[in-house]
Amino acid sequence: MFWTRLASGIVLLALAIGMISLGGIPLALLLWITSLIAFRELTRALKCGGTALEVLGMAGITCYYGIIFFSGEPVYLLMCIVGVFLAVMFDYVITFPKYRAEQVAAVVFSFLYAPVLLAFVYQTRMCPQGIYTVWMILISSWGCDTCAYAVGKLIGRKKIFPVLSPKKSLEGCIGGVLGAGLLGWLYGYFFVERAFPDRSVAWVIALICALGAVMSMVGDLAASGIKRNMEIKDYGKLIPGHGGIMDRFDSVIVTAPLTYFLTLLMLL
Repeated sequence: MFWTRLASGIVLLALAIGMISLGGIPLALLLWITSLIAFRELTRALKCGGTALEVLGMAGITCYYGIIFFSGEPVYLLMCIVGVFLAVMFDYVITFPKYRAEQVAAVVFSFLYAPVLLAFVYQTRMCPQGIYTVWMILISSWGCDTCAYAVGKLIGRKKIFPVLSPKKSLEGCIGGVLGAGLLGWLYGYFFVERAFPDRSVAWVIALICALGAVMSMVGDLAASGIKRNMEIKDYGKLIPGHGGIMDRFDSVIVTAPLTYFLTLLMLL
């Protein structure tokens, strides 16, 4: 299992690096496909999959990514989000009592959770200097996860979420945040500052990565909470040794929008 998990993790990292480096159409297509799969995993987990509501959500995802790629205007993106909500409500009303209210809420939640939030990876990449700043998303999420795991294994004692995630320790969480901040500073100092020749931005990168690390742990725990509520082990079996898209990208999904907005506020 360890070697399977390691091999698939290396493949995922290589794919992420390649698509993020290219940006544009390749990255948009990858995120669109990933979002469709993540949305489907969530709707299945929340017991609203295989319905017309799910189809409406998938159509909305395609529309949303089309707007992001061809326009990117916030007003059109907001229109798409509201349009998906109204379409789902319309279907709920005209087919009543085919669906339950919680199924309607679950579809809208699934649409906002994975597809809309994951799209911020593309939006961060396509910002000015995005080829530099987009990597903060991976540092905050996967960097934090690695550091937290290492510190937790070495000195982890105090269980911080014994019911939700028995293996997570307070020491590991602190190590993850500090580790992501340190990795962010190193990345900022040796790579990002060349894109901002008149500014010292390493500390800003470190702060963004540390805050992103906190959010990445929230994303990881939230995804675990849903699995526990719905009594499932994994969201899927797409990625050997990891599970589904939601199992592997749960932290990236919530870190991406935070990184995007902090980048706009603090760097650009």
